[in-house]
Amino acid sequence: MPNIASAKKNMRKSRAATVRNRAQRSALRTALKKAKAPAATDAEKSVAISLLDRAARKGLVHKNLAARQKSHLTKAVATA
Repeated sequence: MPNIASAKKNMRKSRAATVRNRAQRSALRTALKKAKAPAATDAEKSVAISLLDRAARKGLVHKNLAARQKSHLTKAVATA
């Protein structure tokens, strides 16, 4: 447990960010699963793509990972 005030604040900030990141990552994964389902609608796929874009922009996931997953989604749409 930190003793210095700034270290205590950093610990609070990192704990809050961890909770926030975990929730956003979970929402992203859920959206991707729904978009990859056989009965997925165009709306579900567009929601997943927008969440991927936001996650990459905010640094939640790497930009290449987001680009790769978007590519896989659009390729699945094209072949379906």
